[in-house]
Amino acid sequence: MPRKPAPVLPPPDLPACATAFLAWLEFQKGASPATVRAYGTDLMEFERFLNGEGATLNQPESVAKRHVQAFSASLFRAGTARSSTARKLSALRSLFRYLRRGRQISVDPCAGVRNPRQEHRHPVMLNVDQMFSLLSGTPPAHSDNMPDSVETALHLRDSALLELLYGSGLRISEALGLDTADCPPLDHPDVSIRVMGKGSKQRLAPLSDTCRAALARWLEARHLLAPRGENALFVGRRGARLNRRQAARIVEESAVLAGIAQHVSPHELRHSYATHLLEGGADLRSVQQLLGHSRISTTQRYTHLNLDALTRVYDAAHPFAEHAAAQPEQDSPGNAEAHEGASRKGRSVPVKRQD
Repeated sequence: MPRKPAPVLPPPDLPACATAFLAWLEFQKGASPATVRAYGTDLMEFERFLNGEGATLNQPESVAKRHVQAFSASLFRAGTARSSTARKLSALRSLFRYLRRGRQISVDPCAGVRNPRQEHRHPVMLNVDQMFSLLSGTPPAHSDNMPDSVETALHLRDSALLELLYGSGLRISEALGLDTADCPPLDHPDVSIRVMGKGSKQRLAPLSDTCRAALARWLEARHLLAPRGENALFVGRRGARLNRRQAARIVEESAVLAGIAQHVSPHELRHSYATHLLEGGADLRSVQQLLGHSRISTTQRYTHLNLDALTRVYDAAHPFAEHAAAQPEQDSPGNAEAHEGASRKGRSVPVKRQD
């Protein structure tokens, strides 16, 4: 069973109603620790803003719509990213809905306040060649020699982590939350690993052959780093559970060693996993389930990435696509039939431009 994260401590000096809301969000709604922590920071920022406006969350009835609008405007003037502003407003909406359900306020000050128009940013990913370079830069997962040094164990750990992030498309929080008990028997070809996703939702993530081999080699070497009683699957040099910052550094340093010029984060391996599945012919619903997305619209972000490949297929296969324009005009029976057929169907055949 994937590890249940420890409770998140709210920011100091956070008003009591906001602290109670965060506890409800974590324990009743099952929000992830990252969400609870981010919402706590956002609410503390809003409280500081309110203090400058003569209001406070300690008296939630004193908060009006103009305060929320002014807060949003201040974020815009400060150059805050639109996605961050939308998250902060989402935190406020959730808080005031909670307070209204508890009859602590009678009017929701967030009613009618819209999010800023979002930029249409697309996920960054690596191509297949870059992924092969990244994964081939780690030591081979199959070796007859038993690992006998800390440095060898660290290399095997890094290899297993990279294989898991790309081979199964895990979020970094999901991978780092795994315990050794979560690993299935790795000597069977068709196995999956149970992970705890967002909102404490569990799902099964298939393991590739190379991932199974890398995990098996890492488990052989894990005792060189992990002290007795440590349950974490991935541990650091000092034996404690690996954290997000350490994992990000592992991915970044591995990318540099592989000769990849762009910055690579753990989440970009997940993006690459999704994109390569779609390019390989996987349907969108299957990819949604593999990624653990609750909404199909989240998965649809990846469909634009293989648009160029789809366009090339269209150009190569469709009789009225752009490739037809590149063919020289010839007075042949086949050409005449194509023009005649297009006329019957009410379509025009592309003709090569002559400048």
